[in-house]
Amino acid sequence: MNKGINVINELLVDLFNDILVIEQKSLQYATFKDLSVTEVHTIEAIGMDKPKRMKDVACQLDITMGTLTTAINRLERKQYVTRTRSKEDRRIVYIQLTQEGKLAFRVHHKFHSNMVEEIVGELTEEEEGVLIKSLEKLNNFFRSKYNLKIGSKEKNNE
Repeated sequence: MNKGINVINELLVDLFNDILVIEQKSLQYATFKDLSVTEVHTIEAIGMDKPKRMKDVACQLDITMGTLTTAINRLERKQYVTRTRSKEDRRIVYIQLTQEGKLAFRVHHKFHSNMVEEIVGELTEEEEGVLIKSLEKLNNFFRSKYNLKIGSKEKNNE
Protein backbone atom coordinates (compact mmCIF):
# COMPACT_ATOMS: atom_id res chain seq x y z
CA MET A 1 0.00 0.00 0.00
CA ASN A 2 1.20 3.48 -0.72
CA LYS A 3 1.41 6.13 2.00
CA GLY A 4 -1.86 7.86 1.02
CA ILE A 5 -3.83 4.62 1.21
CA ASN A 6 -2.32 3.80 4.61
CA VAL A 7 -3.23 7.24 5.96
CA ILE A 8 -6.80 7.01 4.62
CA ASN A 9 -7.18 3.51 6.06
CA GLU A 10 -5.97 4.63 9.49
CA LEU A 11 -8.20 7.70 9.43
CA LEU A 12 -11.31 5.72 8.48
CA VAL A 13 -10.70 3.05 11.11
CA ASP A 14 -9.90 5.63 13.80
CA LEU A 15 -12.90 7.78 12.86
CA PHE A 16 -15.31 4.85 12.94
CA ASN A 17 -14.01 3.61 16.31
CA ASP A 18 -13.88 7.12 17.80
CA ILE A 19 -17.49 7.86 16.85
CA LEU A 20 -18.64 4.63 18.50
CA VAL A 21 -16.72 5.49 21.69
CA ILE A 22 -18.03 9.07 21.67
CA GLU A 23 -21.62 7.85 21.22
CA GLN A 24 -21.25 5.39 24.10
CA LYS A 25 -19.72 8.05 26.36
CA SER A 26 -22.44 10.55 25.48
CA LEU A 27 -25.03 7.97 26.57
CA GLN A 28 -23.22 7.40 29.86
CA TYR A 29 -23.36 11.12 30.65
CA ALA A 30 -26.95 11.54 29.49
CA THR A 31 -30.08 10.40 31.26
CA PHE A 32 -30.04 7.20 29.19
CA LYS A 33 -27.30 5.28 30.96
CA ASP A 34 -29.28 2.06 30.55
CA LEU A 35 -29.09 2.16 26.73
CA SER A 36 -26.34 0.73 24.56
CA VAL A 37 -25.35 2.30 21.24
CA THR A 38 -27.02 -0.64 19.46
CA GLU A 39 -30.25 0.00 21.36
CA VAL A 40 -30.13 3.69 20.46
CA HIS A 41 -29.69 2.77 16.80
CA THR A 42 -32.71 0.47 17.10
CA ILE A 43 -34.69 3.36 18.59
CA GLU A 44 -33.48 5.53 15.71
CA ALA A 45 -34.68 2.92 13.17
CA ILE A 46 -38.13 2.77 14.80
CA GLY A 47 -38.37 6.55 14.50
CA MET A 48 -40.79 9.13 15.77
CA ASP A 49 -43.59 8.58 13.26
CA LYS A 50 -46.37 6.05 13.19
CA PRO A 51 -45.87 2.48 14.45
CA LYS A 52 -43.60 0.36 12.26
CA ARG A 53 -43.80 -3.33 11.48
CA MET A 54 -41.07 -5.38 13.16
CA LYS A 55 -40.27 -6.89 9.77
CA ASP A 56 -39.58 -3.43 8.29
CA VAL A 57 -37.29 -2.39 11.16
CA ALA A 58 -35.36 -5.68 10.97
CA CYS A 59 -34.92 -5.13 7.23
CA GLN A 60 -33.82 -1.52 7.74
CA LEU A 61 -31.24 -2.57 10.33
CA ASP A 62 -30.26 -5.59 8.21
CA ILE A 63 -30.74 -7.99 11.14
CA THR A 64 -32.84 -11.12 11.63
CA MET A 65 -36.28 -11.01 13.21
CA GLY A 66 -34.86 -13.04 16.12
CA THR A 67 -32.15 -10.44 16.77
CA LEU A 68 -34.70 -7.62 16.60
CA THR A 69 -37.09 -9.50 18.89
CA THR A 70 -34.34 -9.80 21.50
CA ALA A 71 -33.58 -6.07 21.19
CA ILE A 72 -37.26 -5.12 21.40
CA ASN A 73 -37.73 -7.34 24.46
CA ARG A 74 -34.97 -5.37 26.22
CA LEU A 75 -36.27 -1.99 25.04
CA GLU A 76 -39.81 -2.88 26.05
CA ARG A 77 -38.61 -3.98 29.51
CA LYS A 78 -36.78 -0.64 29.83
CA GLN A 79 -40.01 1.13 28.71
CA TYR A 80 -38.61 2.74 25.55
CA VAL A 81 -40.81 0.77 23.14
CA THR A 82 -44.31 -0.70 22.99
CA ARG A 83 -45.35 -3.63 20.85
CA THR A 84 -48.83 -4.41 19.49
CA ARG A 85 -50.21 -7.08 17.18
CA SER A 86 -52.24 -6.21 14.12
CA LYS A 87 -55.97 -6.76 14.60
CA GLU A 88 -56.31 -7.89 10.98
CA ASP A 89 -53.33 -10.28 10.95
CA ARG A 90 -52.01 -11.43 14.32
CA ARG A 91 -48.68 -12.43 12.71
CA ILE A 92 -47.85 -8.76 12.12
CA VAL A 93 -46.30 -6.97 15.10
CA TYR A 94 -46.03 -3.19 15.27
CA ILE A 95 -43.53 -1.33 17.43
CA GLN A 96 -43.41 2.30 18.41
CA LEU A 97 -41.52 4.50 20.81
CA THR A 98 -42.92 5.46 24.19
CA GLN A 99 -42.50 9.04 25.43
CA GLU A 100 -39.18 7.97 26.99
CA GLY A 101 -38.16 6.36 23.68
CA LYS A 102 -39.01 9.54 21.79
CA LEU A 103 -36.92 11.55 24.23
CA ALA A 104 -33.96 9.19 23.71
CA PHE A 105 -34.46 9.55 19.93
CA ARG A 106 -34.40 13.36 20.14
CA VAL A 107 -31.36 13.43 22.45
CA HIS A 108 -29.42 11.12 20.11
CA HIS A 109 -30.47 13.15 17.07
CA LYS A 110 -29.29 16.32 18.81
CA PHE A 111 -25.95 14.64 19.61
CA HIS A 112 -25.41 13.93 15.90
CA SER A 113 -26.51 17.44 14.89
CA ASN A 114 -24.14 19.06 17.38
CA MET A 115 -21.24 16.88 16.26
CA VAL A 116 -21.76 17.74 12.58
CA GLU A 117 -22.32 21.44 13.29
CA GLU A 118 -19.04 21.63 15.21
CA ILE A 119 -17.13 19.88 12.43
CA VAL A 120 -18.62 22.01 9.67
CA GLY A 121 -18.21 25.17 11.72
CA GLU A 122 -14.43 24.77 11.46
CA LEU A 123 -14.45 24.47 7.66
CA THR A 124 -14.43 27.06 4.91
CA GLU A 125 -17.23 26.87 2.36
CA GLU A 126 -14.84 25.28 -0.12
CA GLU A 127 -13.64 22.68 2.42
CA GLU A 128 -17.25 21.88 3.29
CA GLY A 129 -18.00 21.28 -0.39
CA VAL A 130 -14.98 19.00 -0.77
CA LEU A 131 -15.95 17.08 2.38
CA ILE A 132 -19.52 16.59 1.15
CA LYS A 133 -18.36 15.41 -2.28
CA SER A 134 -15.78 13.04 -0.73
CA LEU A 135 -18.27 11.56 1.74
CA GLU A 136 -20.86 11.11 -1.03
CA LYS A 137 -18.30 9.21 -3.13
CA LEU A 138 -17.26 7.11 -0.14
CA ASN A 139 -20.88 6.37 0.75
CA ASN A 140 -21.79 5.47 -2.84
CA PHE A 141 -18.76 3.19 -3.10
CA PHE A 142 -19.66 1.24 0.05
CA ARG A 143 -23.32 0.95 -0.95
CA SER A 144 -22.42 -0.27 -4.41
CA LYS A 145 -19.55 -2.56 -3.43
CA TYR A 146 -21.33 -4.16 -0.46
CA ASN A 147 -24.92 -3.93 -1.73
CA LEU A 148 -26.03 -1.76 1.19
CA LYS A 149 -29.46 -0.23 1.52
CA ILE A 150 -30.10 3.46 1.16
CA GLY A 151 -30.07 5.30 4.50
CA SER A 152 -33.38 6.12 6.17
CA LYS A 153 -33.03 9.88 5.56
CA GLU A 154 -32.64 9.37 1.81
CA LYS A 155 -35.59 6.96 1.72
CA ASN A 156 -37.77 9.61 3.32
CA ASN A 157 -36.72 12.20 0.74
CA GLU A 158 -37.52 10.02 -2.28
